[in-house]
Amino acid sequence: MEKHGSKEVLLLLLFHSILWQSRGCHPTDKEALLDFKSRITSDPSRLLHSWIPSKDCCSAWEGIACHPSSRRVLNLSRPGLFSDSDSPVDTSMTGTLSPFLGNLSSLQLLNLGSLKSLKGHIPPELGKLTKLRQMFLDSNSLEGPIPASFQRLSELESLALSDNHLTGPVPTYLFKKMTSLSQLWLAENFLSGWIPASIGGLVELRYLDLHDNAFSGTLPHSVGSLHNLLRLDLSKNRLSGPIPNSIGLLSNLIELDLSNNHLTGTIPPSIGNLKSLTFLVLSQNGLSGPIPPSIGNLQRARSLIFENNNLSGNIPSTIGNVITLDALYLSNNKLTGTIPPTISKLKNLLTLDLSKNGLSGPIPPQLAAIPNLQELDLSSNPLSLRSIPPWLQQLPLFRLRLRQTGLVGQLPGWLSSSSLSTLDLSGNSLTGKLPGWIGNMTSLSFLNLSNNRFHSSIPHQFQNLSLLSDLDLHSNMLSGKMTPVFSKASGFAQGHFNSIDLSHNNFSGPIDAGIGDSPLMGYLGSLILSHNPLGGKIPESLGKLGYLQVLKLEGNGLSGEIPAELGEAELLKTVLLSENGLSGEIPAGILNLETLEEFNVSRNRLSGKIPPHKIVIPASSFADNPGLCGAPLPPCKKSVF
Repeated sequence: MEKHGSKEVLLLLLFHSILWQSRGCHPTDKEALLDFKSRITSDPSRLLHSWIPSKDCCSAWEGIACHPSSRRVLNLSRPGLFSDSDSPVDTSMTGTLSPFLGNLSSLQLLNLGSLKSLKGHIPPELGKLTKLRQMFLDSNSLEGPIPASFQRLSELESLALSDNHLTGPVPTYLFKKMTSLSQLWLAENFLSGWIPASIGGLVELRYLDLHDNAFSGTLPHSVGSLHNLLRLDLSKNRLSGPIPNSIGLLSNLIELDLSNNHLTGTIPPSIGNLKSLTFLVLSQNGLSGPIPPSIGNLQRARSLIFENNNLSGNIPSTIGNVITLDALYLSNNKLTGTIPPTISKLKNLLTLDLSKNGLSGPIPPQLAAIPNLQELDLSSNPLSLRSIPPWLQQLPLFRLRLRQTGLVGQLPGWLSSSSLSTLDLSGNSLTGKLPGWIGNMTSLSFLNLSNNRFHSSIPHQFQNLSLLSDLDLHSNMLSGKMTPVFSKASGFAQGHFNSIDLSHNNFSGPIDAGIGDSPLMGYLGSLILSHNPLGGKIPESLGKLGYLQVLKLEGNGLSGEIPAELGEAELLKTVLLSENGLSGEIPAGILNLETLEEFNVSRNRLSGKIPPHKIVIPASSFADNPGLCGAPLPPCKKSVF
């Protein structure tokens, strides 16, 4: 009998199971989901194609998961970026969020992120989802405020609203009950106002990202209560005032980015307590005072980026204790004194940028012991170097910048065997001829020798620089033809010019008529040849340079007409042709380029009526052309018949 009874129980359970499954998902939930689908106007990847009213939303609808007994919807997941058979799929969905989604009372996961085109406001009704643990609405086009009703989401662990068009302040009490929140992403919106002090109550928070908004006011001291925080990004806001000393309480912090704000005051010494920190960015602020010696306690740090502040005093010698460091950026501050030799202890250092400070020489030769240093920038410091230290050739440098450091004399021959891809020695007093061995520097992609005293022609070996894409030789005493520049070799995908500046020299012309036909010039964005005695005409082929944005041919002794073909270079922003002998009329196509911002043809021999144009160009840009008339110059005189 007992055996027979147990069979009846099993049959009864099976019957109830079948009964529950036959019921399908809860009608309230199904209604809410169908209302959401009805508000979607475009679904190109058919993310909702399986949401057919006649089918069970729990078992037949993709992206839906239900509780096995209550049949209430637990998960709604239809993101625009997901994996399909190990391949990422990127799609979109256009429409608005349904307020009926707030009726999914058992919902734990809402993932509608990365759909790009979900628009409108976030419905306040979503605040009724009190069992919600994860909400992903990031990477859409949602607008309006964060609903104050979200303060009821006390079970929330992840909230992602980044990369939308949300506005207004964060509701004051939004975080008061979110004691389980571990991830908060509100970045890349238009949120404003103060960061609520209540954020300090999010004691489980691991990730806090508010970057690229319009938050103002001071950074709340309560942030020091977030002891579990691993990453904090408040960059690209309008925060002001000091960095609170409480920041030093975040002992688990791995990444801290406070860059691009209006922070003032000193770097608190407590920052040295962040023993787990690997990435520290304080750049683009108004921070002043010394770099605290406690910075040497950050013995896991890999990147210290303090550039573009008002930091002063010496670089602390304790910096040498940060032996894990691979990047140190201190440029554009007011640092003084000498470069500490202890930097040579940073055996992992790849990048050292100390440019734009008040540092004095000499450069400690101990830096030659940094085995993997790839980038060194000491530009714009009163180092009074006189010559490039020969021990630099011991380093595997890819980029060397010594602009305005007091160099004199000739280029050292050891550069010919270097593997430099970037060399900037501009703004010094280097003299002599450009050496033929410069053609051996075949790794060069960026070369700036401008504002020196070189006096020679460009050696024919220059044609060997097949990777060169940016060249600046302006303000020297160079002469001869520019041919070696425009006839250099190039690779299949490398060595096409991005920018050329040969202005303020003594180069002779004319400019090659086929300059715009050269494959070298196909991606050229800036061509500056002003103030050279070139003569000849402006080549019509310049109009074929589809990426050209800046064209400066001032004071070149040019003659003939301005070619109408220039109007075909549709990205031109700057066209400066003043101080020449150009004649004829101004082509209308150039003045009506949609991208045009600056135009100057003053001091030529142009004539005729200035074509109508949309942008505001001052009269001075047309001055000293006796035959020109029309706005912004005086009106043209009527013809007398």
